[in-house]
Amino acid sequence: MLRASAAAEEAGIPSSTLVCEGFLGLAASTSVGLGMPNIPVAMVPGHTGVQSKDELRRNILGVTMDNVVKNLLGEPAKASEEKEPGARDIIFRGGFDEVNRYFYEHELSDGLPIVPPTRERVEQFLRCTDRDSDEVLGIVLPDNRAATIWSIAVNGVMAGCRPEYMPVLIALVEAMADPYYGVEHSGNTPGGETLIVLNGPIIKELGFNYTQGVMRDGFLPNTSVGRFWRLYLRNVAGFLPHKNDKATFGNTWRVVVAENEDVVKELGWEPNSVDMGYAAGDNTVTISRFTGGNHISSLSGSTPEEMMPYLADGVVRQYSWQIMFTVGQGMGTLRPLILLGPIIARTIAGWGWSKQDLKRYLYDHARLPAHQYERILRDWTMKPTWSLEEEVRLGRVPKVFFEGSDPNRMVPLVWDPDDYMIVVTGDPARNSAYVFAHNGVLGYPVAKKIDKPRRAPGKQTQKKAEHVTAS
Repeated sequence: MLRASAAAEEAGIPSSTLVCEGFLGLAASTSVGLGMPNIPVAMVPGHTGVQSKDELRRNILGVTMDNVVKNLLGEPAKASEEKEPGARDIIFRGGFDEVNRYFYEHELSDGLPIVPPTRERVEQFLRCTDRDSDEVLGIVLPDNRAATIWSIAVNGVMAGCRPEYMPVLIALVEAMADPYYGVEHSGNTPGGETLIVLNGPIIKELGFNYTQGVMRDGFLPNTSVGRFWRLYLRNVAGFLPHKNDKATFGNTWRVVVAENEDVVKELGWEPNSVDMGYAAGDNTVTISRFTGGNHISSLSGSTPEEMMPYLADGVVRQYSWQIMFTVGQGMGTLRPLILLGPIIARTIAGWGWSKQDLKRYLYDHARLPAHQYERILRDWTMKPTWSLEEEVRLGRVPKVFFEGSDPNRMVPLVWDPDDYMIVVTGDPARNSAYVFAHNGVLGYPVAKKIDKPRRAPGKQTQKKAEHVTAS
């Protein structure tokens, strides 16, 4: 609503945005990003989701309405904006400990030691790309900053990446700036965290782990590139805890998951990059935001028919309120992700199943009773869209959601079998899978191709850190 208020104020129309008490800090930070630090807001005491109608009425009439009237009739307060340093300004000089203390105290780090982004180190990263250092890849919210090649190099240094990772980092920020992804939702209530899936020969070229412990830290490429994502969200997009990152509980950043393309090719399946619109053999990154996940252990059986019921059940158990992205908010944007262990994939493919057959099975069997679907939407998430019959009648959702009036009929989690994302990775000898709960339109899957430099980077040298640049 703050965006609507900003548009109204810019047009000369008075506004007043209603903001729950716990989100006042977020409103203030978001207003700065919108270029109007003084957007008028009116506080709603407490949280509307846990108040009775009488209590909400008392709070609105006793507190909120007075501020609404004041905002609509009065002049907005004068606001001042702090000027940020230039991209190449030296913001601090000192040793390693002093640099890290400065970065932490100024909310430029994630709490772990960072590699000081000296000009020399940043230049090493820039030699690993053909792109101009001042090129703008897009404007990222909520702070409306330009995402530049220079800022990517700075945060790549800080995250502990190696210079040769630079093409991967650039592709990631191109994906972050893509409006389909929706970076502006990165600080929303569920605290969903982005998972990066990597495909292509670059996995082996740069030494990414794609077998046992694929989601574990401890492998420099997987770990540092995953950390880069969160640092860039902080330092450029502008998401800061206790300010405009309003995750109720939150998650830590995730390491990069690389697909085992050797196994995929052996099975005759297509890698995730092909599912995302690219060619097999292309180097790509895919990003999507997930609220959590669950390991499905000991997925036993010698045939797909024996294995798949357990997997389908595991998928269903990860989803509750997220079905609002199937019917309701963000219609048809739920994209469940399953990481499939190679031994499971081999067993399924060994019986002639394609990846499409696997997706079709999940579409047909990973389902909820219609009455439970509607109850989640109506009673537990308080969404105005909850009648599957009405939504089908209006043509807003596929007919499969209302093929009869039996409240116990089973309806799918997604609109189409291809909405399921399947990535083959992990320990080649373990019969396990991992299911991620997707955050829907608030972090929709986006893939970008990784463009490697046409020229070989020059010889790199390491110098003592004496100064650091702005990010």
